[in-house]
Amino acid sequence: MQLGIGTYCYMWSLGVEGSPLTNRMHPLELLEEAVRLGLRVVQYGPNRTLTSEEQQAIGARARSLGLTLERGMSGLDPVMVANELALCRAWGCSLLRTVDLYEGPAPSIDAFAKKLLPLLPLLEAAEVTLAIENARMPAGALGEALDRIGSPWLGVTLDTVNSLSVPEGTAEVVRHLARHTRCLHVKDFRVSRIWHSMGFEVTGTPAGAGQLEIPALLEKLGDEGVNPNAILELWVPQQETADATASLERAWVEQSVAYLRPLMER
Repeated sequence: MQLGIGTYCYMWSLGVEGSPLTNRMHPLELLEEAVRLGLRVVQYGPNRTLTSEEQQAIGARARSLGLTLERGMSGLDPVMVANELALCRAWGCSLLRTVDLYEGPAPSIDAFAKKLLPLLPLLEAAEVTLAIENARMPAGALGEALDRIGSPWLGVTLDTVNSLSVPEGTAEVVRHLARHTRCLHVKDFRVSRIWHSMGFEVTGTPAGAGQLEIPALLEKLGDEGVNPNAILELWVPQQETADATASLERAWVEQSVAYLRPLMER
């Protein structure tokens, strides 16, 4: 298992819409950050749109630095998937992460499987695995849909917090999806009761500083015989200024990598 960073480590630094950051990070800087941190994997997600010039520059620079790239997108539209697979081929990616943020109730297992079937020839031709991130669909249903299809070109990106909106805890998500995991998003968090006791607040923390039992998570994945890359993600709280928020974000990356690296190297 290799530790990596991605655009969801640096959401504020790359530019959250409405945030007046004065010195935004260029997408190419993500590669230099990985090298500085001693990491070899970088995942570019859909939170930062890339121009064609930026895509070409990222691919060339990653090759020169010997870095592995992974690509992230949203949705399951076959045309969009085909476009992203073209970028994967240009970058030499073997993994494409997607998250299906549909509106309304979760689709049935049959309906979801039917959405995936047209993608299989595209994935096989490109030799790229599509790793579907758990988000709105219950983990058990997602796992059963993948079991029914049984394709080596389909798996999951296991996110450690997203399924709270279902709601499902991390342990349940891991129980259903560990065997299908092709990418791991390590995102630590804390759930605390608000002052009047009528509700809870979910906040992000640096890796190892929250309630996520990361060593047990990694052990479970190992027991299932899967060895995905682990991509750090962060939910950094907004500070008084945009620059202060970006500064805290970078500090959390440093702290998280320092915690995670020894766990990945065992």
